[in-house]
Amino acid sequence: MSERVALVTGSTSGIGLAIAHKFAQMNYHVALNSFEPADAWTTLVAELDGLGSGEVAYFQADLSDGAASRALAEQAIARFGRIDVLVNNAGIQKVAPIEEFPEDDWQRIVSVSLDSAFHAIRTSLPGMTERGWGRIINIASAHGLRASPFKSAYVATKHAVVGLTKTVALEAAEKGVTVNAICPGYVWTPLVAKQVADQARVHGLSEEDVIRQVILAPQPTKQFVQPGEIAEMAAYLCSDWARSITGSTISIDGGWTAK
Repeated sequence: MSERVALVTGSTSGIGLAIAHKFAQMNYHVALNSFEPADAWTTLVAELDGLGSGEVAYFQADLSDGAASRALAEQAIARFGRIDVLVNNAGIQKVAPIEEFPEDDWQRIVSVSLDSAFHAIRTSLPGMTERGWGRIINIASAHGLRASPFKSAYVATKHAVVGLTKTVALEAAEKGVTVNAICPGYVWTPLVAKQVADQARVHGLSEEDVIRQVILAPQPTKQFVQPGEIAEMAAYLCSDWARSITGSTISIDGGWTAK
């Protein structure tokens, strides 16, 4: 396990950071990614680098830019020699009625949440199949299985990520590569914190009321999923015990999709 290389997109906060943290503890070489310059993350890289025997490196890429998105996996391969584990986690959100939804925001969400996953898989998969082992984990959402109002772009892209997951899983099924989507409910991350503020504006409620009445309303446990829970599932999917799990949507959503 100490020789494995993982690329985790959108990995300087929230779910992505929790997964990168877990992989570093597992002695993986870890490629971190965000859109900000490397000097913004020097302390974080050093912190993760000290967790295990693997090396941690940072790669700047604004995944809303097609050229940068296409180049990210290539840069990680150039640095570490290969990618064994790919976690497509990067995502952004915008809350607005569809008739008011800005076209630029729609395209940016599609580029970051869907197109970047396509580019990373397209670049990483050939090496995985050649070596006969690989893990692709797409961080989708309960919104990849259910819809909510005012989130047209996010829901559309997460449904598409689930479809992409299933298709690539079938293509790679006999090649030692598994492809799965983790579909979290509401996880307390900076992205969700921003959604609380946006939903408060849309619904005319306080942020406290939004959390209880809007954000956690579909989540029967009425508590946020923790990023570490997603990281532990990602680690399990990378184990040999999970070799028969592929093409799956794995819900970690406090019972949301049970309804």
